[in-house]
Amino acid sequence: MQDASPSPADPKPETGATPVVSVLVISYNTREMTLECLRSVRDQTTIPHEVIVVDNNSQDGSAEAMAAEFPEMVLDARSDNLGFAGGNNEAARRAHGKYLLLLNPDTVVLDNAIDKLVAFAEANPEAGIWGGRTLFGDMSLNPSSCWQRMTVWNCFCRMSGLTAIFPNSAFFNAEGYGGWPRDTEREVDIVQGCYLLITKEMWDTLGGFDPAFFMYGEEADLCLRARNTLGARPRVTPNSTIIHYGGASETVRSDRMVKLMTGKIALIDRHFPKWQRPVGRFFYGMFPLTRLIATRTLGTLTGKASLKESADVWADVWARRKVWRAGY
Repeated sequence: MQDASPSPADPKPETGATPVVSVLVISYNTREMTLECLRSVRDQTTIPHEVIVVDNNSQDGSAEAMAAEFPEMVLDARSDNLGFAGGNNEAARRAHGKYLLLLNPDTVVLDNAIDKLVAFAEANPEAGIWGGRTLFGDMSLNPSSCWQRMTVWNCFCRMSGLTAIFPNSAFFNAEGYGGWPRDTEREVDIVQGCYLLITKEMWDTLGGFDPAFFMYGEEADLCLRARNTLGARPRVTPNSTIIHYGGASETVRSDRMVKLMTGKIALIDRHFPKWQRPVGRFFYGMFPLTRLIATRTLGTLTGKASLKESADVWADVWARRKVWRAGY
């Protein structure tokens, strides 16, 4: 079914069982990856489910290709770009499942992962939010599936380079749960939005994503609000695994980093104690400058082109600091 206009709720599917999980995919100029993602959902999911895609005005033929290959799914082919937060909010309004699964278009579902994640949720209902394990395309660990909440210490470690120097240290890379290979079940602060399961009831109670977050930071805000107001205790399992390529819809690295910095500053403003916000803002705000100095110095000393390219990226991010310092 294709529908280019917003809708408060689509009719329940006429065929098949009532969906247990509604899979929400937000597409933007990632045609081939999105098609691969949707095929993997179809091929690797046996529990009753529905797929709802919001296409944010892609210019690569994504909407037409999806409509042709997956006529059974709900497709909202937009003439505008709602962003990740707005797109998921719109998709969730159309959903009928007990659970909502936020799934990035640059992912591939492996080995009945969605079935396993829903079973994990059923066995651990107190968590409220659930996630799995993510791999890169070469099947190596992608550790960004979950995070610890930002703190002043985490911001200092990132600014000073301690996080980069000691990425496997749980002390210096606490935000990234350094040293943990994501091979055990664990309670976490934040489940990344590329593969996040939540009950529709909790989502609706929270009002979904804060629409101020256009891209990056919205899932952290959601998880922290769920914990603070509803007592959620997000939890992840290694038994539900997907591939997450990462960054596919944002090909210019400096643009992606500017959006990421904007989201991080917004999280500091919303979730740090008031007296810590200036300190957190200062430490995190200096992070691009220290990376610029480090990569430029090392690039000059070693002559490595990759370091010089990284320095150019960080120089652009630092030059645009008035944009990201404003937050959302």
